[in-house]
Amino acid sequence: MAIDFSDYIAAYKNFPEPGILFRDISPLLENGDAYKAATHEIVKFARERDVDMVIGPEARGFIVGCPVANEMGIGFSPARKQDKLPGEIVTASYDLEYGTASLCLRKNAVKKGQRVLVTDDLLATGGTIDATIRMVEELGGIVVGTAFIVELMDLRGRDKIKDYDILSLVQY
Repeated sequence: MAIDFSDYIAAYKNFPEPGILFRDISPLLENGDAYKAATHEIVKFARERDVDMVIGPEARGFIVGCPVANEMGIGFSPARKQDKLPGEIVTASYDLEYGTASLCLRKNAVKKGQRVLVTDDLLATGGTIDATIRMVEELGGIVVGTAFIVELMDLRGRDKIKDYDILSLVQY
Protein backbone atom coordinates (compact mmCIF):
# COMPACT_ATOMS: atom_id res chain seq x y z
CA MET A 1 0.00 0.00 0.00
CA ALA A 2 1.43 3.37 -1.04
CA ILE A 3 1.71 6.09 1.56
CA ASP A 4 0.01 9.42 0.89
CA PHE A 5 2.75 11.72 2.14
CA SER A 6 0.35 14.68 2.29
CA ASP A 7 -1.29 12.96 5.28
CA TYR A 8 1.93 13.69 7.20
CA ILE A 9 2.40 17.39 6.38
CA ALA A 10 1.12 19.96 8.88
CA ALA A 11 0.15 23.54 7.99
CA TYR A 12 0.63 26.55 10.29
CA LYS A 13 -0.83 29.93 9.39
CA ASN A 14 1.20 33.10 10.00
CA PHE A 15 4.48 31.31 10.74
CA PRO A 16 7.25 32.46 10.85
CA GLU A 17 5.67 35.78 9.80
CA PRO A 18 2.15 37.05 9.15
CA GLY A 19 0.86 35.94 5.77
CA ILE A 20 3.05 32.82 5.53
CA LEU A 21 1.46 29.36 5.50
CA PHE A 22 4.24 27.11 6.83
CA ARG A 23 4.20 23.48 5.62
CA ASP A 24 5.85 21.34 8.27
CA ILE A 25 7.32 17.87 7.68
CA SER A 26 7.57 17.09 11.42
CA PRO A 27 4.59 14.68 11.40
CA LEU A 28 6.25 12.73 8.57
CA LEU A 29 9.54 12.58 10.48
CA GLU A 30 7.71 11.43 13.60
CA ASN A 31 6.18 8.47 11.77
CA GLY A 32 8.79 5.79 11.08
CA ASP A 33 6.91 4.20 8.18
CA ALA A 34 6.26 7.52 6.42
CA TYR A 35 9.83 8.77 6.92
CA LYS A 36 11.25 5.49 5.65
CA ALA A 37 8.92 5.48 2.62
CA ALA A 38 9.84 9.09 1.76
CA THR A 39 13.53 8.25 2.05
CA HIS A 40 13.07 5.21 -0.21
CA GLU A 41 11.33 7.33 -2.87
CA ILE A 42 14.23 9.79 -2.89
CA VAL A 43 16.79 6.96 -2.93
CA LYS A 44 15.04 5.43 -5.96
CA PHE A 45 15.23 8.82 -7.73
CA ALA A 46 18.92 9.16 -6.79
CA ARG A 47 19.85 5.66 -7.96
CA GLU A 48 18.23 6.30 -11.34
CA ARG A 49 20.66 9.24 -11.68
CA ASP A 50 23.76 7.37 -10.46
CA VAL A 51 24.36 9.83 -7.61
CA ASP A 52 27.80 9.86 -5.90
CA MET A 53 27.15 12.49 -3.22
CA VAL A 54 24.24 14.19 -1.46
CA ILE A 55 24.28 17.85 -0.42
CA GLY A 56 21.58 19.39 1.79
CA PRO A 57 21.17 22.96 3.04
CA GLU A 58 20.80 23.77 6.70
CA ALA A 59 18.94 22.50 8.55
CA ARG A 60 16.11 20.40 7.19
CA GLY A 61 18.13 19.46 4.11
CA PHE A 62 20.26 17.46 6.56
CA ILE A 63 17.19 15.56 7.77
CA VAL A 64 16.22 14.64 4.21
CA GLY A 65 19.68 14.08 2.74
CA CYS A 66 21.49 12.14 5.47
CA PRO A 67 19.24 9.06 5.45
CA VAL A 68 19.33 9.03 1.64
CA ALA A 69 23.14 9.10 1.60
CA ASN A 70 23.27 6.49 4.37
CA GLU A 71 20.93 4.11 2.56
CA MET A 72 22.93 4.50 -0.65
CA GLY A 73 26.30 4.08 1.09
CA ILE A 74 27.56 7.44 -0.22
CA GLY A 75 28.67 10.69 1.38
CA PHE A 76 26.68 13.68 2.55
CA SER A 77 27.92 17.23 3.00
CA PRO A 78 25.97 20.07 4.62
CA ALA A 79 25.52 23.50 3.10
CA ARG A 80 25.66 25.63 6.24
CA LYS A 81 24.83 29.16 7.26
CA GLN A 82 27.60 31.78 7.32
CA ASP A 83 30.35 31.20 9.95
CA LYS A 84 29.30 27.60 10.68
CA LEU A 85 31.94 25.70 8.65
CA PRO A 86 35.69 25.57 9.35
CA GLY A 87 38.33 25.55 6.65
CA GLU A 88 38.13 26.85 3.11
CA ILE A 89 34.60 27.47 1.86
CA VAL A 90 32.61 28.76 -1.08
CA THR A 91 29.63 31.03 -0.39
CA ALA A 92 26.40 31.86 -2.21
CA SER A 93 23.72 34.38 -1.25
CA TYR A 94 20.01 34.04 -2.01
CA ASP A 95 16.58 35.51 -1.33
CA LEU A 96 14.04 33.76 0.86
CA GLU A 97 10.30 34.24 0.65
CA TYR A 98 10.70 36.36 3.81
CA GLY A 99 14.31 37.72 3.75
CA THR A 100 17.86 37.07 2.51
CA ALA A 101 20.63 34.70 3.60
CA SER A 102 23.91 33.05 2.62
CA LEU A 103 25.05 29.44 2.55
CA CYS A 104 28.55 28.00 2.61
CA LEU A 105 30.00 24.68 1.46
CA ARG A 106 33.45 23.31 2.24
CA LYS A 107 35.72 23.50 -0.81
CA ASN A 108 36.59 19.81 -0.54
CA ALA A 109 32.97 18.67 -0.08
CA VAL A 110 32.50 17.94 -3.77
CA LYS A 111 35.05 16.53 -6.16
CA LYS A 112 35.24 17.55 -9.81
CA GLY A 113 32.86 15.44 -11.89
CA GLN A 114 31.03 14.02 -8.87
CA ARG A 115 27.30 13.39 -9.52
CA VAL A 116 25.37 15.25 -6.82
CA LEU A 117 21.79 15.13 -5.54
CA VAL A 118 20.68 18.29 -3.71
CA THR A 119 17.94 17.68 -1.14
CA ASP A 120 15.77 19.79 1.13
CA ASP A 121 12.48 19.42 2.94
CA LEU A 122 10.66 22.00 0.85
CA LEU A 123 10.93 23.82 -2.47
CA ALA A 124 9.42 27.31 -2.16
CA THR A 125 11.01 30.17 -4.13
CA GLY A 126 14.02 28.03 -5.09
CA GLY A 127 16.59 30.43 -3.63
CA THR A 128 18.15 28.02 -1.15
CA ILE A 129 18.46 25.21 -3.67
CA ASP A 130 19.72 27.53 -6.41
CA ALA A 131 22.46 28.81 -4.06
CA THR A 132 23.40 25.24 -3.15
CA ILE A 133 23.52 24.22 -6.81
CA ARG A 134 25.74 27.20 -7.65
CA MET A 135 28.24 26.17 -4.96
CA VAL A 136 28.28 22.52 -6.07
CA GLU A 137 28.92 23.58 -9.67
CA GLU A 138 31.59 26.09 -8.62
CA LEU A 139 33.42 23.15 -7.05
CA GLY A 140 33.12 21.09 -10.26
CA GLY A 141 30.25 18.84 -9.21
CA ILE A 142 27.45 17.84 -11.58
CA VAL A 143 23.98 18.33 -10.12
CA VAL A 144 21.97 15.42 -11.53
CA GLY A 145 18.84 16.00 -9.49
CA THR A 146 17.04 17.79 -6.68
CA ALA A 147 14.62 16.16 -4.25
CA PHE A 148 12.06 17.56 -1.83
CA ILE A 149 9.32 16.23 0.39
CA VAL A 150 7.10 19.28 -0.26
CA GLU A 151 6.85 21.73 -3.17
CA LEU A 152 4.86 24.96 -2.96
CA MET A 153 3.79 25.37 -6.59
CA ASP A 154 2.47 28.94 -6.24
CA LEU A 155 5.95 30.23 -5.27
CA ARG A 156 7.37 28.94 -8.56
CA GLY A 157 10.69 27.68 -7.19
CA ARG A 158 10.69 25.08 -9.95
CA ASP A 159 11.23 27.92 -12.44
CA LYS A 160 14.52 28.86 -10.76
CA ILE A 161 15.90 25.29 -11.04
CA LYS A 162 14.11 24.23 -14.23
CA ASP A 163 17.31 22.92 -15.82
CA TYR A 164 17.56 20.14 -13.21
CA ASP A 165 15.56 16.98 -12.58
CA ILE A 166 13.14 17.64 -9.72
CA LEU A 167 11.40 15.18 -7.42
CA SER A 168 8.77 16.47 -4.99
CA LEU A 169 6.73 13.94 -3.04
CA VAL A 170 3.88 16.37 -2.21
CA GLN A 171 2.82 19.46 -4.16
CA TYR A 172 0.61 22.29 -2.89
